[in-house]
Amino acid sequence: MKNIDLTEKLVKRCISLGADAAEVFLEINRNLSINVLKSEIETIEEASSQGVGFRVFVDGKMGFSHCNDFSSRSLDDTISRAVAFARLSTPDENNILPDDKGITSIEDLYDPGITAEPMDKKIKMALDLEKLAMKDPRITKSAGAGYGEGESEIFIGNSNGAIKSYKSSGCFMGVEVVAEKGDQKNTGRESCSRVFFSDLIPLEEIAAVASKKAIELLDPVMIKTQKAAVVFDPDVSRALLGGIISAINGERVLQGASFLKDYLGKQFASSLLTMTDDGTLNKCLGSAPFDGEGVPTIKNILVENGILKSFIYNSKAAKRAGVKSTGNASRGGFSSLPGIGTHNVYVSTGNYSRNEIIAATKKGLLLVEVTGYGIDTVSGNFSGGASGLWIENGEFVHPVKGVTIAGKASDILNAIDMMGNDLDMNRVNAAPTFRVAEMQIGGK
Repeated sequence: MKNIDLTEKLVKRCISLGADAAEVFLEINRNLSINVLKSEIETIEEASSQGVGFRVFVDGKMGFSHCNDFSSRSLDDTISRAVAFARLSTPDENNILPDDKGITSIEDLYDPGITAEPMDKKIKMALDLEKLAMKDPRITKSAGAGYGEGESEIFIGNSNGAIKSYKSSGCFMGVEVVAEKGDQKNTGRESCSRVFFSDLIPLEEIAAVASKKAIELLDPVMIKTQKAAVVFDPDVSRALLGGIISAINGERVLQGASFLKDYLGKQFASSLLTMTDDGTLNKCLGSAPFDGEGVPTIKNILVENGILKSFIYNSKAAKRAGVKSTGNASRGGFSSLPGIGTHNVYVSTGNYSRNEIIAATKKGLLLVEVTGYGIDTVSGNFSGGASGLWIENGEFVHPVKGVTIAGKASDILNAIDMMGNDLDMNRVNAAPTFRVAEMQIGGK
């Protein structure tokens, strides 16, 4: 039986076994992982998996169960458990299933060529990547390199008549190396992820960036505590912008646990900041024709010129809020219930190149590494450990490590005064280089 037919049959089986309404989430996966270290193959793992989750409603009460055995007996037992769990739970008028039978047309989400590439080639790529990243004599150790790939096929059906599926793929190359100088050690890592194997960037480019990241922070100088500009590298932009994504989660907003809960339609950030979540982009790893409960994906402007335009919802949170789902139901797989998440979030570009932003900075820090929690979703306070390159009169003068950066999100986001044009749309969460005019930097 084809999986689409099986999905439809299982929806009907849920109803026949006592559910008033039901959703079936069926998933087929294949993954390959190759890891190398010191020019030797450490591991090669390939695995296939399948599973199905059943979300059922009985008298407004929800139950969920899942299994990876597709035998009739196992499927019936799993459905019966879900129905039994539902009868034990508490009713909630917001327990609903979407009834949108549509699907968003998206091209190039699956590359059949990934599996056609020989295993020997993929192993050689990982070995070559590590070797290339070790070319610079200042790089003394490898922390490993790797290649990975995955394929997934999703089937969703529910008792409102929705039945839909899609197939996706992705592949990955990455390396991490260590630069040493005396007692100093610093790591550098870089990776590339693409939907299509042929779109992976050259190994030389990945290796060069990893090496550069390891080397550039050697011989750091501790700076004094002060206020100065902070230039956010695209690699660390999520430390700041990720706090916005968490704060516009509709469930958090309904709980009152978001510093942006009262800002819908209001200005909360610099007019230079526009953020979009787009699940419809062709050839992007975060794209899908529908979300984790079958709602068609959309292009959703979250922030426009600093004004909060939209929270994000799955069906349950949207029902509670009295709005429509934004197609942001996220799912960790067949064994999980729908949460809320984003697809491809990106910040619109500005007018400046990265070099122009650096050159225009009289005194500040180019932030290239950050540790800690970033923005606290409830309070809006921002703090984190920071490393980077110190800028004086538009030029790098020395590395900086072991400092902290802090402030209130509202102050920081409103202080964005330069937005770069170096956006890499191949990142699931993408932003160009941007500058915050002033932040508190804690040093000696």
